[in-house]
Amino acid sequence: MDEVDPNTTELHAAFARVHAASRAEPYPDWPRRRDRLRRLDALVRGHEAELADAIGADFGHRPAAETQALELLPVREALRHALRRTPRWMRARRAPVSALFWPARARLLPQPLGVVGIVAPWNYPLHLSALPLVSAFAAGNRALLKLSEYSPHFGACFAALARAEFDADELAVFHGDARQAAAFGALAFDHLLFTGSGAVGRRVMAAAATQLVPVTLELGGKSPAVLAPGYDVDHAALRIVHGKLLNAGQTCVAPDHVLLPRAARDAFVAACRRAARQLHPAGLAGADYCSIVDARQYARQCALLDEARAAGVELHALFDGEQRDDARHRLAPVLCLDPPPALALMREEIFGPLLPVIGYDAVDDALARINAGDRPLALYWFDDDRARVERVLRATHAGGVTLNDTLLHVAQDTLPFGGVGASGTGAYHGRWGFERFSHLKPVLAQPRLGLGALVRPPYGGRFDALTALLRRLR
Repeated sequence: MDEVDPNTTELHAAFARVHAASRAEPYPDWPRRRDRLRRLDALVRGHEAELADAIGADFGHRPAAETQALELLPVREALRHALRRTPRWMRARRAPVSALFWPARARLLPQPLGVVGIVAPWNYPLHLSALPLVSAFAAGNRALLKLSEYSPHFGACFAALARAEFDADELAVFHGDARQAAAFGALAFDHLLFTGSGAVGRRVMAAAATQLVPVTLELGGKSPAVLAPGYDVDHAALRIVHGKLLNAGQTCVAPDHVLLPRAARDAFVAACRRAARQLHPAGLAGADYCSIVDARQYARQCALLDEARAAGVELHALFDGEQRDDARHRLAPVLCLDPPPALALMREEIFGPLLPVIGYDAVDDALARINAGDRPLALYWFDDDRARVERVLRATHAGGVTLNDTLLHVAQDTLPFGGVGASGTGAYHGRWGFERFSHLKPVLAQPRLGLGALVRPPYGGRFDALTALLRRLR
C-alpha cells in the first residue's frame, strides 16, 4: 500500500473546501470582492519588511530596494488599479444582434470561473503570486496558491500571513515539494495559471489536460535586445545592463542576448563596462547586487560560462576585481561575444548575468534570426527610425515589446502580460487578468414578438419572402 502523504491529503481537503464555497457563492458582489482585495492589500502593506526579509533569506542576498521596486510596489499598484476599475469591469456589456433576430437584445455577463489554481516560481515569489491573486479576486474567484519549494522562507511567511487574513475557503497557500506540486497540478481547477520554465510548463499542461482544466502558461525564453543601425550605444547599453542585472538576471523578461551591427560591437562592450560600473561601483561585493538563488542555479550559471570559455568564446567581464563568490552564490556579469549556436548559452534561457552579444550585417538578418527561433516572451528594440520600428513590430512575434528600454511594458496595468508560442499562452494584468479569470457569458433576450416565427416550419411563402429580402440586403 502506498504511503499517505499528509501534504497531499491536506491539499485535497483544502481544494474541496474552496470548491464547495465557490459553488455556494457563484457570483460575489462588489463589496465582497473589494473586501478580499483590501485584505490582500493589508497583507502586503502591513508586512512589507517581513516579506522582503523572507525573500532576501531565500536568495542569500537580494537588495531590499529591488524587492521594493520589483515586487512590493507593483503589487500595491495592481491592487490600487483593481480597486478603482473592477466595478466597471463587472458591468454587463451590450452586444449587437443580427437583424434576423430583432428586436432581441444581447449582452455579455462577466461571471467568475470559480476556483483558480496559481503556481508561482521562486524568482519573484510575491509579484508572481500576488498579481494573479489580484486578478482572481477581482473577477470574484477563490484560489489555491502553490509557492515554490525553492523559496521556503517566503513560502512559510506568506502562508502564515494568508491564514491570518483569509478564511480557509477563500484562499489556501501551499509551499511543499515536487510531489505536492504534481498533486496540485492534477486538481480539477476552473482555471490554472502557471509561471515557470517551459519544461515544467509542458508537464503542467499535460496534467491539467486530464481534468480538462484551461491553463494560462507564463513561461520565458530567449528575449532579444536589438540595436538598430546608428542608435546611441551608450543609451542602449545602460538600459540593457540595468535590465539584465536586476535580480542578477533571474527575470523571465530579462534581455537574454543582444543583436547589434557588427561595427558597433567594440563600442557596445566599452559602454556596457561603463554602465555596469555606474550601476554597481562596488562590483560583486556591493550591497546592490543580487545573489543567485541557490547552489543548483549558481552551478548552472558557472557551467554555462565555463563551456563558453572552453569553446574559445571572447569574454568580457563587466566588473573589476572578484568575478565569482562560491560561498555567497554571486557571479559577476560577463559579455560573451558571438558564441557558437551549439553552446547551451545559445540554446537555453540563460536566467542569469551572462549576456551573449551577436553581430549582424543588416536589419533583415536580425529579424530573420529572431523569427527562426521560438517566439520570445519579450523583445527590446532600440531605434529612432519610426518607420523601421513599425515594420519590425509587424515582422516579429513576441509576448510584449518595450522600445528603447527594457522590462517596462510588464509594469503597466493597462497592458496585458503574457507570452506567445513557446513563451506562453494567455495573458493577465489589469482588465486582461479580470477577463482571464472570468467567463463572459453570452445572454440573448428574445421578446414575445420577433422574427423567429418566420423561420419555423411549416415553411412557405413567408419564409421565401424573408430569405429573398435578406439576399437583397446582403
